[in-house]
Amino acid sequence: MKKGVFLLLFLILATGVPRAGFGQTGIRAEADDPGLTIVNLDPELRRMNGVVSVEYLDPGPFREKYLVEVTQPLDYSDPEAGTFVQRFVVGYAGKDAPTVIVTEGYRADYALKPEYREEISARFGTNLVVVEHRYFAGSTPSPRNWDYLTVAASMNDLHRIRTMLAPLYPEKWIATGISKGGTTTLMYKTYFPDDTDICVPYVGPVCFGVEDGRHEPFIASRCGTPEQREKVRTFQIRALREREAIRPLFEAYCREKGLKFRIPTDEAYDYCVLEYSFAFWQWGVSPEDLPAEDASPKAVLDHLVKVVGPDYFAVNDEPSFFVQAARELGYYGYDVRPFREWLTIGSARGYLRRIMLPEDAKGIRFSRRVGRDVYRYLRRNDPKMICIYGEYDPWSAVAPDASLFEGKKNLQLVVKPGGSHRTRIGNLPEGMQEKVWDRLSRWLNE
Repeated sequence: MKKGVFLLLFLILATGVPRAGFGQTGIRAEADDPGLTIVNLDPELRRMNGVVSVEYLDPGPFREKYLVEVTQPLDYSDPEAGTFVQRFVVGYAGKDAPTVIVTEGYRADYALKPEYREEISARFGTNLVVVEHRYFAGSTPSPRNWDYLTVAASMNDLHRIRTMLAPLYPEKWIATGISKGGTTTLMYKTYFPDDTDICVPYVGPVCFGVEDGRHEPFIASRCGTPEQREKVRTFQIRALREREAIRPLFEAYCREKGLKFRIPTDEAYDYCVLEYSFAFWQWGVSPEDLPAEDASPKAVLDHLVKVVGPDYFAVNDEPSFFVQAARELGYYGYDVRPFREWLTIGSARGYLRRIMLPEDAKGIRFSRRVGRDVYRYLRRNDPKMICIYGEYDPWSAVAPDASLFEGKKNLQLVVKPGGSHRTRIGNLPEGMQEKVWDRLSRWLNE
């Protein structure tokens, strides 16, 4: 049954009356379909509690599209802690359409582009809401106090926006996200299970430690074939053994890019080489792309930085993800044993805290509570949820355990054979893809 306040609809009857479309400049375009039934969301959005601005966007495939800024509490349990402004994007397809909410784990600038439409939204012609995560891009508090970057707060952000938009979008809601956004989808369903009807988290890790410990053996034994893994390892050793020839090229590259590190440049190079195998399998690099045996030092470096940019280990202005990893989300470690002979570091233990965290966040301690909560929810419930992963993606090492899916009618685990972190419904093998779309269609029509 539909609930809430429905929007007032205007029927356009005469030629020349403007429709709900906007050009590149944000100015309303003249009608090319004067018979189109439209809804002007602008006044409805502006009337919502806490909304501070509404900006028209080029709607692209939607009938209307807006960038909305809303005031959110920094701490939902302490009103005295203050507020910040969070951004989200709203795409309107129809009041009778379901709504996809993208639980973004990072910045959401991509959603401003006219051509953007998430694949489930495109498939089923849904409304779309993309919520930028707190402490990223235009949703960053000032001053930036890390005490308020917590899972509890970010889940309440999603819940508040979902509650605000409920009268506009009364039909079914589908939560989805990719990578850290996929983890966010899992957490959102865990803490606010009634907010969404269907969930599709993509490649979302659930870690139990800052250096979880499951990624390293996964890379060593389950990514690709034994021959492919050996090729990757051989390249890493080569990059270390040829360090003297590569060092000046690496240092010049870092100077050109303006990169600054919290560690010596030689150590930064070590970490790039250690990271290489993770990135190689995460992004589905082909073993055929590895440099030939007679490749020059420059060719070796060019390939290395193409797969692992050293900017990953450099000081950056948005360390929010690493703060979350250190506090609640966890991360992965490195196995230095195959490379110890050629490394300048003796151990990689504690690297995230030492290299990635800003000084004002180094005192953060990790809690396993979030991972345990997600596991407890999935073990005790059977939500309409399809969890999608890639077989060779190192993040699949920390996908929810297969035992959580056993005997469930709704909860599904889909693993793309040979898939990477780029795995989506649209690139699954045809048979698997059809099963996912059919299941989603049945759920939407129930």
